Amino acid sequence: MGRAVTVAACALNQWALDFEGNLKRIVRSIGIAKTKGARYRLGPELEICGYGCLDHYYESDTLLHSFQVLAKLLESPATQDIICDVGMPVLHRNVRYNCRVIFLNKKILLIRPKMSLANTGNYRELRWFTPWTKARHVEEYFLPRIIQELTGQETVPFGDAVLATLDTCLGAEICEELWAPNSPHIEMGLDGVEIFANSSGSHHVLRKAHTRVDLVNSATAKNGGIYILANQKGCDGDRLYYDGCAMISMNGETVAQGSQFSLDDVEVLVATLDLEDVRSYRAEISSRNLAASKVNPYPRVKVNFALSSSGDVAVPTCMPIQWRHHSPEEEISLGPACWLWDYLRRSKQAGFLLPLSGGIDSSATACIVYSMCHQVCLAVKNGNADVLADVCRIVNDENYVPEDPREFCKRVFTTCYMASENSSQDTCNRAKLLAEQIGSYHINLNIDAAVKAIVGIFSMVTGRTPLFSVFGGSKRENLALQNVQARIRMVLAYLFAQLTLWTRGMPGGLLVLGSANVDESLRGYLTKYDCSSADINPIGGISKTDLKNFIQYCIENFHLTALRSIMSAPPTAELEPLVDGQVAQTDEVDMGMTYAELSIYGKLRKIAKAGPYSMFCKLINMWKEICTPREVASKVKHFFRMYSLNRHKMTTLTPSYHAENYSPDDNRFDLRPFLYNTTWSWQFRCIDKEVSKLEKKEEISLVEDTD
Repeated sequence: MGRAVTVAACALNQWALDFEGNLKRIVRSIGIAKTKGARYRLGPELEICGYGCLDHYYESDTLLHSFQVLAKLLESPATQDIICDVGMPVLHRNVRYNCRVIFLNKKILLIRPKMSLANTGNYRELRWFTPWTKARHVEEYFLPRIIQELTGQETVPFGDAVLATLDTCLGAEICEELWAPNSPHIEMGLDGVEIFANSSGSHHVLRKAHTRVDLVNSATAKNGGIYILANQKGCDGDRLYYDGCAMISMNGETVAQGSQFSLDDVEVLVATLDLEDVRSYRAEISSRNLAASKVNPYPRVKVNFALSSSGDVAVPTCMPIQWRHHSPEEEISLGPACWLWDYLRRSKQAGFLLPLSGGIDSSATACIVYSMCHQVCLAVKNGNADVLADVCRIVNDENYVPEDPREFCKRVFTTCYMASENSSQDTCNRAKLLAEQIGSYHINLNIDAAVKAIVGIFSMVTGRTPLFSVFGGSKRENLALQNVQARIRMVLAYLFAQLTLWTRGMPGGLLVLGSANVDESLRGYLTKYDCSSADINPIGGISKTDLKNFIQYCIENFHLTALRSIMSAPPTAELEPLVDGQVAQTDEVDMGMTYAELSIYGKLRKIAKAGPYSMFCKLINMWKEICTPREVASKVKHFFRMYSLNRHKMTTLTPSYHAENYSPDDNRFDLRPFLYNTTWSWQFRCIDKEVSKLEKKEEISLVEDTD
């Protein structure tokens, strides 16, 4: 009697609508799984077309090409003698579903539609798909002719069913169903399903991985069983980075862990497990067995195939392991770096250009690029031929092999310090030293001539010359003069990105990197169309607090000593005149709030879903030791005034790596108006009433204490 089953979970770097590339990666993963002895192979959600097709799901082409790829898979020798579980969209009775297609030896066994769709945050699955709501119900699905000709099948089962092989029972979940309160694995497990297979399209968020791992382990802790999770990895065409973390768990413990961040396009995780361990684990849970005796049975699709083999008693099985989580600083170092690499190679550009100011944000962005260079060199050293081929194409040298991250950085990364008369020598020196330590090609330039030319045109036309505040100008003049400097830097950044390699006799152009953090975007502390406007921004979803911790991580792990002085310097835009050669302008004074406060406002606004009144109510308790209710009211009002006044800037926000759940990105994550009544008259009046009540209560309390 067979008892040891070998299963495979895959993490694939799929790309939306790249049907040819997606097919190659799927076939490659199946081949690796078979080589490692697997009899069942699970891939990521919607892996055939790529998860991030968005409104392309509406197109019949996407459905057609997905079936064409499925046909290639069915006829491939690689897919023989292994149960293959792939993801693709399917139209059934004119309704589009997000499906798993499970097949074996040129026969489709089951098409299993997703029952709980992800529709929060970055997910909009209900826009494109309909959930299958018929629990434990199966219908006939009429196959398209290109599939009928290969399989000899006219119809196949479509719906909520499980597979009964010769030795076990296997059921499918799809991503969100694991996170739902009534996950299918609960009822399936009670009905005797021993192996649960979850194909996911789950993206990275700082500090999220442990939640996913805990959910997988808890899925089998109460009910017993084997849980397999496959996930997409990489940047498949937008702001998200899918972070792999393929895993296999049994009876509440992890037995195999895949990488969260890597440059490998195909990663296959294989584990051999003893079915008898599941059965003995379940046998002693009386409450589970009582519930199982009353469960409604699932339709079973019989499969004349075994995941085990006879005489496998001596086959070694996997033992539980301790999951190794990355620290948030490691996540920042690795996640955005991998995202940048995918964007660079898939955009077919020759590198990056970053306006490097000598401050924390642009320095953190530079460090992420340097980390990318480290990852590339490490991948090549470990024999990753795909990465080496991409490197040779990017640097236009087919014989090049990257070995030193600093040397590779010189080839693909240009930094540019854009000085003005308001810039200090300190920031210039910091930028130059950091560029030397990471190895970037560094440019120093001065923008004063361009600023004077622009202001000169205005003066010539109007007969008026604006002045900074320190020279007697108004706030409007002061702000306008700051914005001119910031916007000229953006124009120059794009000019140098297009032509710098040309001046060096090298082909190609550079992607411009932005470096506005999530807190500044939330507050609107940036100039519209300044250096925050770029092609992509690797830190746009990361808080200032996390970036500071990341800088410290880089000092310790990359030995970038130039970062020490950057860490200790107060954040400043350096857009106003110096006083005695020293910076007089600082970010937190300009904003009227600290970065620590901004993070709190951001989390309350988005994650806690607090408007002005609710935020005030929460903060009077959170800050009761440091602020009076009136001071809290003043801070909350100031934040909401500035947030609403500047919300229009989010409509032009540079596409940023999504890393925080309080991101203000209005592309599809944080949907808000961008024209507000910035007085918030009703809301602020409610706050004022509460402040008055609290102050009266405090007065009465003081009088009673005196008596």
